[in-house]
Amino acid sequence: MRIAIYAFDDITLFHLSVPQMVFDEVRRLGLADWTTVVFSDHPGSVRSAEGLTIGGVAGPEAAADADLVVVPSWHDDGRPSTPALQRVLVDASARRAPIAGLCLGTFPLAEAGLLAGRSAVTHWREFGLLTSLHPDIALDEGVLYIDHGDILTSAGTASGLDACLHVVRTRLGADAANQVARNLVIAPHREGGQAQYIERPIAHDRSDDAIATVLDWALAHLAEPLTIETLAARAHQSRRTFIRAFRTGTGTTPAAWVRARRLDEARRLLETGTLPIEHIASDCGFGSAVTFRQLFLAEFGTTPSRYRARFTTA
Repeated sequence: MRIAIYAFDDITLFHLSVPQMVFDEVRRLGLADWTTVVFSDHPGSVRSAEGLTIGGVAGPEAAADADLVVVPSWHDDGRPSTPALQRVLVDASARRAPIAGLCLGTFPLAEAGLLAGRSAVTHWREFGLLTSLHPDIALDEGVLYIDHGDILTSAGTASGLDACLHVVRTRLGADAANQVARNLVIAPHREGGQAQYIERPIAHDRSDDAIATVLDWALAHLAEPLTIETLAARAHQSRRTFIRAFRTGTGTTPAAWVRARRLDEARRLLETGTLPIEHIASDCGFGSAVTFRQLFLAEFGTTPSRYRARFTTA
């Protein structure tokens, strides 16, 4: 896969480096033949927000045949994007190449009309601005990224890492995404959305240690009934206190977290083994194979059998 990443004057080095680090790590680890190219409105160089000059930047023609186009950020004031970038985005959409707008990179995608009538996300600080400019977009503060298949948007700053790992996971499987995350020393999957940061910082108190311990224990016991009462007892907390502390620490509910982890483990087993669907359903703690199939289809838009077939070598 060839990935074209847009750069512009005043882009921060972190935003520009995120897709390069994640996608180039795929190649460095020998997981797939992925290459990245940085392009801008004109070939030459761009100057970062930190004052460094980045040379060797390609022109917009470098994105003409890209399998994925990434806009990793944008200006804080949400100014109109350049005609050259708009042409790249419209052309990529016309030839059905996926497009990702990370953090404020959502703004140019919205301007190109790619998000009209759709849900999207951007940095929480600019929700108001994006809504005023594009009221036909449904913004969601409860997620770190939203993937429509052809268009991917992510929340603020570090959420770009989550979105890029999601691309790896979608294209190459959970095991590949875990390998990339492990090498970059980042979480392979984070729960929750920006709401936890908008309302308050994540608390660093004694309850954090209790929740972390429960999470580790639950991951090792996915096949068992993991009710709220069971998890709260492991944390030595009341049901009400545990639910509140869990949401503070993870940004989601215990039930949603357990369901997501069971589905993650099910994907791993489907990708790497030949266990029957019924065994996977049991090993991952689903009540039945029927329940497993229903939840899997609702979450990933495909059946477990079809998903497994994507990872079966001829």
